[in-house]
Amino acid sequence: MLPLLASLPIILAIVLMVVFMWPAKKVMPLAWLVAAVLAGVVWNMSFDWLAGASIFGALSGFNILVIVFGAILLMNTLKNSGAIETINATFNCISPDRRVQVVIIAFLFGAFIEGATGFGTPAAVAAPLMVGLGFPPLTAASVALIPNSSPVSFGAVGTPIIGGVNSVLDIPAAELAGIGLWAAIPHTISALIVPIVVVGVIVRFFGPDRSWKDLKPAVPFALFAGATFAVPYILLAAFVGPELPSLVGGLIGLAITIPTARSGFLVPKDTWEFANRTKWDSAWVGVKEMLPSEEELAEANTIKMSDLPISPIKAWTPYVLVSLILVVTRVIGPLQQFLSGLTIDVTDVLGTGLNYSFPWAYLPGTVAFMLVALISIPLLNFGDKAKDTWIGTVKQIGPATIALFFAVGMVQVMLNSGNHPQAGGDGMMVVLSTAAASAFGGIWPVVAPFIGNLGAFMSGSNTVSNILFSAFQEGVAVSAGISTTVIGGAQVAGAAAGNMICVHNVVAACTTVGVLGMEGRVIRTNLIPSLAYTLMVGFDCGNRGRYRGGMM
Repeated sequence: MLPLLASLPIILAIVLMVVFMWPAKKVMPLAWLVAAVLAGVVWNMSFDWLAGASIFGALSGFNILVIVFGAILLMNTLKNSGAIETINATFNCISPDRRVQVVIIAFLFGAFIEGATGFGTPAAVAAPLMVGLGFPPLTAASVALIPNSSPVSFGAVGTPIIGGVNSVLDIPAAELAGIGLWAAIPHTISALIVPIVVVGVIVRFFGPDRSWKDLKPAVPFALFAGATFAVPYILLAAFVGPELPSLVGGLIGLAITIPTARSGFLVPKDTWEFANRTKWDSAWVGVKEMLPSEEELAEANTIKMSDLPISPIKAWTPYVLVSLILVVTRVIGPLQQFLSGLTIDVTDVLGTGLNYSFPWAYLPGTVAFMLVALISIPLLNFGDKAKDTWIGTVKQIGPATIALFFAVGMVQVMLNSGNHPQAGGDGMMVVLSTAAASAFGGIWPVVAPFIGNLGAFMSGSNTVSNILFSAFQEGVAVSAGISTTVIGGAQVAGAAAGNMICVHNVVAACTTVGVLGMEGRVIRTNLIPSLAYTLMVGFDCGNRGRYRGGMM
């Protein structure tokens, strides 16, 4: 009976978000309330402990929110200054082959944007860019989401791990880095495959011949592009930490792949193109026509960089600065120790012994994103719109604020339901974890990533999935005698795979390209890649986890 009661807040969240399509900002306060009532009535938590755990959770959620705010602020700064227009224009003259374009834009550029911003931004940015180049809008929505998988665990400079996993587990830095590495290993393997998958999707489901044979000529280029991202990605995950693999890996991949593609290296000899628009399925375009006209496409292909409002060097400088700042502050030991030591602390929240710390000088949201957004005001001649951009970003993160505060608060209530003085037994999360361990035991490494996938699907976020399930996953691992690091990596990687089908991201991508209402078709197209990705993560973690029992 206790396991069923302990699972009610999570089941409620799943049902309301997946079945009834409620937004997280409405679901998470209700799920927190259910958790608080159960903790008080069944697990005997006093009001002080319920309030203390909830406040501690909201404070921990604030650290995540600062990163989200800074990431979105920088993206809005680039959009409103015209820098994104220049960045988009740099892709026009790479190659006319759609297979090459989709690999560079959907995979590499999407990985870079995920590393810098995360939270659904890559698909919302890459999909309209591909439509602007002449892709069918439905095609752009689907293939912009599929590559939004391998980079996601390290998106928004490591927020899913630093802000998600660590906000509920508060584990040592070495173990946190280990979880990141265990997530990065299957992601690295997948990063070599995903570019091939996105090419396969456009030629098989949206090509003039609907044939896999058009995939073969593009495989060498797709593998090469995947490797330019995957190699620095795994090295950064292993030797630097979770902040930089996607951001710097994507930047390095772009820096290598764009000039080599322009030179014709591994580019297919025959240029592949979609069929004439008159032969497109009407669902590919949607209700709202957003495709550029043939004349506009021809004009875009002849545009000169000198005609753009901002030069390519200036347009890319903010992202380069973010990368440099994060590398310097994470690699130089004394500087890292100094900045991370500058904190605002709240100790013994409401007498519970829970201690909160806000490392204001070390969080990527402040030391990188907000700082670079300020630098960008004179750099991009952006002074007249800067105030409105900052105010608009504050309004934009309102729903995320509610969802994060209550999601982390709910998890902290569940975690601490067995730690307070009146507790007469195991807490909610321990009860739930023990039951799962007894049911699945040694095969949990295979099951774990599907839990992460489900969390991302229902919440729209790898970070929120990790907040919801990291403590549960750790409890199952401990009960089953499996490495907590392996299971943590499986949770993080599985949640990334869920990003390509999560309702929030699909709606955002479809909305930006004018095919709102086609979300079900996009999810059906992406469901097989998502499940195959998750299964691969499970088998990989299960295979390697068999030789590493216990905890790492």
